[in-house]
Amino acid sequence: MVKTTADMNALLKDMGTAAKSAAKALRKSSTDAKNEALLAMAEALEENKSFILEENKKDMDHSREAGYQDAMVERLALNEARIDSMKDGLKQMAALADPIAKTQDQWVNKDGLRISKRSVPLGVIGIIYESRPNVTVDATGLCLKAGNSVILRGGKEAVNSNKALVKVLQEGLSKSSIPADSIQLITDPSRELAAEFMKFNEGLDCLIPRGGANLIQSVLKNATVPVIETGTGNCHLYVHEQADFEMAESILVNGKTQRPSVCNALETLLIDRSIAKEALPALTDALVQKGVIIHGDETVCSITDEAVAAEEEDYEKEYLGNEIAVKVVEDYEDAIGHIEKHSSGHSDAIITGSYEHAQNFLNDVDSAAVYVNASTRFTDGAEFGFGGEIGISTQKLHARGPMGLEALTSYKYVVEGMGQTKG
Repeated sequence: MVKTTADMNALLKDMGTAAKSAAKALRKSSTDAKNEALLAMAEALEENKSFILEENKKDMDHSREAGYQDAMVERLALNEARIDSMKDGLKQMAALADPIAKTQDQWVNKDGLRISKRSVPLGVIGIIYESRPNVTVDATGLCLKAGNSVILRGGKEAVNSNKALVKVLQEGLSKSSIPADSIQLITDPSRELAAEFMKFNEGLDCLIPRGGANLIQSVLKNATVPVIETGTGNCHLYVHEQADFEMAESILVNGKTQRPSVCNALETLLIDRSIAKEALPALTDALVQKGVIIHGDETVCSITDEAVAAEEEDYEKEYLGNEIAVKVVEDYEDAIGHIEKHSSGHSDAIITGSYEHAQNFLNDVDSAAVYVNASTRFTDGAEFGFGGEIGISTQKLHARGPMGLEALTSYKYVVEGMGQTKG
C-alpha cells in the first residue's frame, strides 16, 4: 500500500500522465481501431476464463470469511455465464455506432462562418466502484468506444478479480493499436488514496461513483473533480385500483426477487386501499414464498400475518436483499405523494389498466426511468440497447438514467471561415 501523501500524489501523477497520453491517442483513433480493440478484449476474456474465476474465488472466499452480507457476496460473484455476458457486452459495443464520429448540427451564420457542433470524448474518466467486477469490463469498454481513457478504483473486496480482469483486458489491447494505458487500475484500496483520487483535477476530466449510498455521498462531499452522480435505487411499484392482479404479482416478484442485490430491484410496494384486502394476500404470499421479509404499515399487518411492523425509515431504504417495504395508500394522489417524498429518483412503476392514470403517472413521477405495466429491472444500459452502462444517473445535468456511450461525450464548436473579422 502507498504510505504517504507524497507517494499517493506521485502514483496518481504517473497514472494521470499515462491516461492523458492514451486519451490523446484515443481521440484520434478510428472507429475501426476502437472496435478491433473491443473485440480483442472480448477474445481475451474468453481465453482467460479459468484465470479470472480463480482470482474471483480468492475474493469470494475472503468475503465469506470476513462475514460480508449475502447481497455483497452475490454482487461480487463471477461465473462462466457472467464472463460470457461481459464478453458479449464488448461485442455489442463494437457493433454500436461511434458517438464521436458525427456532427450534431451545422449551419452558416450571417457572416458566412460555417459552424459545426461536433461530439468529442470527455477525456480521462475516473470510476470509483464497489463489489461488481463486471463494472471493470463494462466501464472500460464504454469509455474506450467513446474515445476516453479510464482509471478504475474498485473496492478491496474485489481487488483480485479486478486485477485479473484489467490484466486480461490489457493483454487484449496489446493486440490492437489502442494504447494499453487506456485502462489503468488503482490496486491500493486505501481510503486515503481514494480521497486523493477524488481531488485529482489535473489528471481526471470526470469522476463517476458507482456503488452504495455511502460511497456516492462520500464522493459528492469530498470530490473536487466534476462528478456524474449515479444514484441509489429506492424503486417503487404502485398497484393501482384498476390493476390486473396477476400482472401485478408477476412484476412484483420479478422486480424484487429476480436479482435483489441490484439498484433497479424493487424496494417498496404501494397498493390502493380499495383493492388491498382482495389483492394484497396473494402478493405478499408470493413474496414470502421467495423468502422476502415484508415490512408493512398498520393496514398491511392487519391484512396479512406475514408482515412485520414497518418504521418510517423502512420506506427510505435500499435493502439490496430479500426485504421490501409495503404500504396501503388511499388513492393515486396519495401514492404520488409517497413516491415524491421517498423515491431516490431511480426507477418507479405503476400497474394499471387505466390509460389516464398511466399517462398521469408518467408525467407526475420525476424519476430517471418511469414504467407502466413493466418491471423496473429493465433499467439497464444493455436492456435499453446501449451495449452496457457506466452507471445509472439520478441527476439531471449532463446525463440521466442508464449512461451509455452518448453520456461519455461532450461537444465542441468548430468554426470555419474565409478570413472574416468581427466589425
